[in-house]
Amino acid sequence: MINTTVNLGGIKMKNPVATASGTFGFGLEYQQFIQLEKLGAIIVKGTTPAPRQGNPPPRIAETPAGMLNAIGLQNPGVNKVAGEIIPRLVHLNTPVIINIAGDTVEDYALVANKLDGVPGVAGLEINISCPNVKKGGIQFGSDPRSAAEVTRAVKAATKLPVIVKLSPNVTDLVAMAAAVAEAGADALSMINTLLGMAIDVDRRKPVLGNITGGLSGPAVRPVAVRAVWQVYRAVKLPILGMGGIMTTRDALEFILAGATAVAVGTANFVNPRATIEIIEGIENYLREQGFNNINQLTGLAHAGI
Repeated sequence: MINTTVNLGGIKMKNPVATASGTFGFGLEYQQFIQLEKLGAIIVKGTTPAPRQGNPPPRIAETPAGMLNAIGLQNPGVNKVAGEIIPRLVHLNTPVIINIAGDTVEDYALVANKLDGVPGVAGLEINISCPNVKKGGIQFGSDPRSAAEVTRAVKAATKLPVIVKLSPNVTDLVAMAAAVAEAGADALSMINTLLGMAIDVDRRKPVLGNITGGLSGPAVRPVAVRAVWQVYRAVKLPILGMGGIMTTRDALEFILAGATAVAVGTANFVNPRATIEIIEGIENYLREQGFNNINQLTGLAHAGI
């Protein structure tokens, strides 16, 4: 028997493979391609207090070994998510994690409180890569004190497990991880997209309507693996690793670097069955390599170093 179950900060997953927020809609969009019940967890797209239309198009651009996106947190708002969308996922035997975002600390607390106790919600992922409008637009995720403040506010507003999603666009990611861990985070999610842009040389204009966007895909994977490696050695919280995971071997890199679980993002746009193939691939790897528990692999690359 191969045991693939993991515990991500209080969220029990049947296997270590989740979907990355913003790449899987609300899950329902993919049910024609895969059995959602086979996933370790579904992380739905970012949810804010009020509905958002998002950024002006174009909002997605292909890049070498990746893609840029500047969707702008388009979503129907927390009331519709809690009242209409989540009830359609309750029947799944799969944890549903809600990614939440806001412009102020109060926004995050409000969304967390509205989702607290909603049947079918297993946990919250805090997107701190959002501008703090009360502090001149600085991102919560680029200032340890602001990140900790948001984490404390969300923890006070909900009994659900809280995962903080860290931005790589900082000088010291370990300091950010330590700050939210001290503030009460139950787990870490890393990494969010890298800030990038592309220019159309024929039009001589930025490709994206928002000018800049988040870079994801295989191009960012070495950065993400390094980030997981460093934080795993410094902060004792479970890590949900992500960033350019396309195959089983990509996912295993993150787990060996210290991730308890992984999230598949950009790969879903290329291959909607990527998550299932990775789940099956991890089981095969464990069997072939003589392991009987996925948790034996977490951080194993650190042995003797």
